[in-house]
Amino acid sequence: MATVAQTPRALPGTLIWVREFLREELAPYPGRVGLVARMVIAATIVMIICMAFRIPYGFQGAIFALLITRESPRATLQSSAKIFIGMTISAFYVLFSVYFVISFPGLHFIWIIFSFFVAFYAVSAMTDYASSTTFAVVISVAVTLWDRYLPAKANVEDTLWVNLSSLLGILVLLAVETIAARMRPGDDIVLPVAERLTAVERLLTHLAAEGTIDDAANKNVIRYAMLGSSRLRRLLRRSDYAQHYKLQMNAVVAAVGRVVDTTATLAEFSGLLSSRDRQKSRELAGTIERVRVDLLNRRIPGSIRLDAVEQTSTYLPQLYEIEEIVSLIPQAFADSQSMGEYVPSPDDPRQLKLLRADAFTDTRHVKFALRGCLAATASYIIYNAIDWPGISTAVATCLVTALSTVGASRQKQALRFAGAIAGGFVFGMGSQIFILPYIDSIFGFTVLFAVVTAAASWFMTSSPRLSYFGLQLALAFYLINLQEFAIVTSLAVARDRVVGVLLGLFMMWLVFDQLWSAPAAVEMKKAFVLNFRLMAQVVREPLSSDPRGAKPPFSLRETITENFDSVRAMADAALLEFGPSREQDLRWRKRIQAAQSQLRTLFLTRMALWKYRAQTRGFELPQEVLRAQQEFDNQSAETLDGIADRLEGKSSTKDGNLQTSVEHLQQVIGTVGSQEPLVKLGPRLQALLALSSRSEKLTIWLNENI
Repeated sequence: MATVAQTPRALPGTLIWVREFLREELAPYPGRVGLVARMVIAATIVMIICMAFRIPYGFQGAIFALLITRESPRATLQSSAKIFIGMTISAFYVLFSVYFVISFPGLHFIWIIFSFFVAFYAVSAMTDYASSTTFAVVISVAVTLWDRYLPAKANVEDTLWVNLSSLLGILVLLAVETIAARMRPGDDIVLPVAERLTAVERLLTHLAAEGTIDDAANKNVIRYAMLGSSRLRRLLRRSDYAQHYKLQMNAVVAAVGRVVDTTATLAEFSGLLSSRDRQKSRELAGTIERVRVDLLNRRIPGSIRLDAVEQTSTYLPQLYEIEEIVSLIPQAFADSQSMGEYVPSPDDPRQLKLLRADAFTDTRHVKFALRGCLAATASYIIYNAIDWPGISTAVATCLVTALSTVGASRQKQALRFAGAIAGGFVFGMGSQIFILPYIDSIFGFTVLFAVVTAAASWFMTSSPRLSYFGLQLALAFYLINLQEFAIVTSLAVARDRVVGVLLGLFMMWLVFDQLWSAPAAVEMKKAFVLNFRLMAQVVREPLSSDPRGAKPPFSLRETITENFDSVRAMADAALLEFGPSREQDLRWRKRIQAAQSQLRTLFLTRMALWKYRAQTRGFELPQEVLRAQQEFDNQSAETLDGIADRLEGKSSTKDGNLQTSVEHLQQVIGTVGSQEPLVKLGPRLQALLALSSRSEKLTIWLNENI
């Protein structure tokens, strides 16, 4: 009875959250209209060419235009060679391997299962998003073609048509992106970072001039906060920059994301600002402008000295928090001579590297491939067992869905099912009943196609929390109306393809979310706890007694960054889960979200402190100071491990004495810094002490509030 009584009270709050969620996700942001326009133009051109020249399987070219266009123009252009290689390998694999199994039904079945495994493995292990997409989807479609009782010649021709339609979509995409790149030249990572800094700068400038929050500038900042920085990190991870530059820009992107998030909280301020805060806003806006200009001109931003005034003397403590985070941006480049030295050259051999470095060592790739293979094989067996070949679209759906299945949750599967229903029944079959019977020219169909593509693209350009809906909407609509080179008016065909899409989604949901998954709240807590463990490990790095020449722990930092995004996604998914533990899960969600922002800032601070511990160029310390810092770091790591133990319900005796260790570090710095030969190290030692003090405060806050 208690559970029944609580349900009506929980539902309105959830509906309000859904409404606000959609309003924020669908709101326009700078660059969104242009991105959607490029996606619509590319997909529409593919459709027109397929219809005009009677090219079958046009849905593949169109869906590639949407999937790959989400990447930056530069990344798309650079991956063209990999796309061609992936397509060539997929065609060669199908045509060569099927020759040995086509006459043996048992081997043919095993070959199909193995092909599904290879396709899913490629999605997880290949470095380039576009090439893995091409390889996997081409295999998923071509493999099912060889089940038909047709002459081998017909199957070979259709296999080549599949590759031709894919190649057509990629070539059109490259042409559109080349034109877009010429119209808007610039760095695809730095420009979005600069745009976010510009939004913050404008809000602070108006705050300093008028003493109030400007609504337009505030809305712009809030939109960037809702958009997040996961897409930038994804672009950076898939780019061909040097690993060192990726590490540096990851820190910058994370810092700018925290600046935007903190600035968005200024909306709660009402009234006039004090003269001190207006002066602070003006200075901070100038600092952000200098950082932005330096980044755009590929210069390393100059060091930023923090104001010594206590934060309690201001009415807006967020201003000092923003200043502290901005001061971490120059630290990311402190051991570099130039930002431009890490830009890859056109003949960089890394650009042709197809597989990730851990492709054959990380078991996650094999586990992902096994799960995906199980889903696709089950779909294949079902539609053959009931002799319903029309729903063979289930296999292609499994592969396309797999492109966004890592870290799947109920929220993502709900969006996929909703997108398939909207694209298949509402737009697909709805257009067949009410619109297509009245269209007798390619022009009318082009208008319909562009409108549906624009709607799907707008959803796809949302954050990962909603983009899956747009992808499934487009996939279902294209499978109905763009599989042949004619307008399809048969509802039976549309029914079969939509049922196939739903079958593929159901199998992916069953395998990924039911057989090997946990509730979103549990996964959120696990990722949150794991970050504390990894942070403690990073704090201790490098472990060598001789830190000189140590390399940054790239994999640890990348994992922590991905976990931050995972915690945010799982926090959203937890709102859509109901059950007896819902109230407790929501309390955990609120606590984790509050601590997540502080943990992000601690992460950025520790990245800056790592250079001192590793004694990188320009950050050398006297041995006495280095030992004191190592003592402080070890105490910090003990405290972080203790927090993780308590979150897991374990009794822990780990509780580093941070206050004592940071006081000892301060005493050592004061003693060493006063020595005549080491006076020139004064600024470096003060920066070390400031970062250590900030790290201590953040760690103590986390220890006391979790």
